[in-house]
Amino acid sequence: MDGRGRTLGAHDIAVAIEIASPSTRVADKKTKPSLYAAAGIPHYWRIELEPAPRLCLGHLERGLYVDRLVQVGATARLDDPFTLSLDPARLRR
Repeated sequence: MDGRGRTLGAHDIAVAIEIASPSTRVADKKTKPSLYAAAGIPHYWRIELEPAPRLCLGHLERGLYVDRLVQVGATARLDDPFTLSLDPARLRR
């Protein structure tokens, strides 16, 4: 985006990424995924830092996100929507 106040439509978004916090945990796990799925956003990823870093990687199938949980010590390897290789332990100093 070039900062000119343009609005993105859901069809322009490949992945929605949330960083969960105690105050947003319920919305990040329940409300937001259903809204993003209804909008047709193909991927929804949630980063959870407590009690230990982990990734919840969801991809849209038949209107619902199918999730894959990646714990500390495991490496997430993805090719879609872009190439990524990441151990959740790297999300924390």
